[in-house]
Amino acid sequence: VLATLHYDPLVHIFNDLSGSVSLAWVGVGTGVILALTTFQVPIFMITIGQSKLYRSEDYGKSFEDVTNLINNTFIRSDFGIAIGPENSGKVILTADVSGNQGSRIFVSEDFGKSFTHQQLPFVPYMQITYNPENSNVLMALSNKVNFGTNWKKLHDMVCLVKWGRKNTMFFTANHNGSCVDRGMLELKRTTDYGKSFKTIANKIFSFGLGGKFLFASVMTGKGTFRMIHVSVDQGDTWNMAQLPPVGHEQFYSILAANDEMVFMHVDEPGDTGFGTIYVSDDRGTVYSKSLERHLYTTTGGETDFINVTSLRGVFTTSILAEDKSVQSVISFDQGGEWVPLRKPADSKCDATAKDPERCSLHIHAAYSIATGLNVPMLPLTEPNAVGLILAHGSVGDAISVLRPDVYVSDDGGYTWIKALEGPHHYAILDSGGLLIAVEQNPHRGINQIKFSTDEGQCWGVYNFTDDPVIFTGLASEPGARSMNVSLWGYRTSLFHQYWISFTIDFKDLITRNCSDQDYVQWLAHSDDISDPTDGCILGYKEKFLRLKKDSVCLNGRDFEVNTQPTPCLCTLDDFLCDFGYYRKENSSECVEQPDLKGKVLEFCLHGTEEELQTNGYRKIPGDKCEGGKIPDRKEINLRQRCVSDLLGPELLVIIIVMLLSTAAGVMFVKKYVCGGRFLVHRYSVLQQHVEDSAAGDGMDDQLETNHTPNGKIEFHDDSDEDMLE
Repeated sequence: VLATLHYDPLVHIFNDLSGSVSLAWVGVGTGVILALTTFQVPIFMITIGQSKLYRSEDYGKSFEDVTNLINNTFIRSDFGIAIGPENSGKVILTADVSGNQGSRIFVSEDFGKSFTHQQLPFVPYMQITYNPENSNVLMALSNKVNFGTNWKKLHDMVCLVKWGRKNTMFFTANHNGSCVDRGMLELKRTTDYGKSFKTIANKIFSFGLGGKFLFASVMTGKGTFRMIHVSVDQGDTWNMAQLPPVGHEQFYSILAANDEMVFMHVDEPGDTGFGTIYVSDDRGTVYSKSLERHLYTTTGGETDFINVTSLRGVFTTSILAEDKSVQSVISFDQGGEWVPLRKPADSKCDATAKDPERCSLHIHAAYSIATGLNVPMLPLTEPNAVGLILAHGSVGDAISVLRPDVYVSDDGGYTWIKALEGPHHYAILDSGGLLIAVEQNPHRGINQIKFSTDEGQCWGVYNFTDDPVIFTGLASEPGARSMNVSLWGYRTSLFHQYWISFTIDFKDLITRNCSDQDYVQWLAHSDDISDPTDGCILGYKEKFLRLKKDSVCLNGRDFEVNTQPTPCLCTLDDFLCDFGYYRKENSSECVEQPDLKGKVLEFCLHGTEEELQTNGYRKIPGDKCEGGKIPDRKEINLRQRCVSDLLGPELLVIIIVMLLSTAAGVMFVKKYVCGGRFLVHRYSVLQQHVEDSAAGDGMDDQLETNHTPNGKIEFHDDSDEDMLE
């Protein structure tokens, strides 16, 4: 039951004029937040600035100024706040020591209660990263080094380095002295922190990790084309992926990967802005065409590909149509079939639609943000908020440039409702039991927050202040289990400007804990209850217990998703089109590619030539169907040798240190400062998971990066990038 709405939020005023605020949650369920404010001005070749550090133990309701713990040192905001894994309570702040040969870090092992400083014998080139399986071990790259203390140089002339599994490190190096010489790099591996190395591949252009797979982009022939090679044993053996080669102006991108399959984007020749998505088998070797004309810009590297984590098997992305319009599509079966998003009931095409008969919902994501549309947030889903998706969108025949609205799906993208007019910042709280939103309006102050207890159908309004604030962003604990949300902004007067945060604890508004009677059983992926296969996706049905829409109660921090899986009989929907086959639009039948008709399909696997005999279908990786219709398929060993022979700007150095070590979310609020006046206010959410540098499910892992002189990382349109969501 909703209590009185006359609850006063807790307000904290930050009396400094810093241009940016970075927020980091330290641990899970601890309530500890660190806020780092930064003001900096570049002067000639150096940067002058100041930082202040604040700490909260009550989810942002109050903050203590703890700047003295870091000796009033200027902290590099581009490196952020590095939070340790495993709820270890470890924090690293990297200081900016301009003009020095070394640098300095501040380290905490008690959730930011205290810090010790350590002089570094080098200048870091990127944020120091933790070993995801042992937070006592750190890694950094540097281009200047003077070793001492506990740091150990592992290798010279390193171009790129990544953590793997079980304390393994992979890196590329070039003994000729230049990382610009792409395609001539060596890929090396160490499992003992540099005591020994093994060269596992040569002629490397780039490499990446995803799930159990190690990928290498390798120069072939005379160096005009590249091919992807895949290893599932950390580089001991390699197989060539059955994917088209790419030229100098093209790239590969791993969109998603886990231990069972890979989504791979292969760029089209020329500056087209699109390519083709391929889906792999469980070995990462044989690929099937999943989606053509997939939008992936070469100018900025934007793609709208999103893994809908709130429902198994669901992905959304955008395609670039023949008429150059951008259109949204969704897959409910892990890339087996892509369809337009169903428009909300009673909705009409917007004014930009060319064909009112072809209306569907189109989702705004990274591409829309990059083109400058007023889209304050990407689509939002959470694994523990089953079926929920919040996104900005428009109804028409393509993505519109008009002002977007907020749409909500409660069934994983099958159906949608228009929830809010105009752009908003939004968040999911209490495992989906509570949604909150704040209007995006850069031209006037905000004093209202909207909330919904029925998955976006109805919204209440709460005035959190009488004096409107220039709103810059929402901050809620990652994981969507909290009932606290903080609204950040600033106030300004003729002579004074200052940051201010309002923290609302909705436990003071929603007072009753949920009971068994508040939940109802829900069959996922259900769209036709008369069909015996209704709800069958990837070979099984799942029933969940979900909160009733008319139940206003607390799920609680300990809420766990309850599911009941039931296997299904196999149908053609449980199969991808095999190598050399594809599905026509709106058809489940796989037909042979015209250019491969009548040809023997052979590929190299484990060093021997294999012949593929198929009716055009292969089971989707991870599909658990039983019996039913199973098309014939077999691979015949031809006993012929084939070999994936992978052995045959500034130089960086890997550095590692031993120190005495859960994923934390980092929010970043930035104000661009010019002449003492705030000109632009931008807010973005940076989900920083320490596992990002590991090979694992659902992790961001940049396959290729180019290091810029300021130490930041850029992505260029000629690179092979894997962005694992």
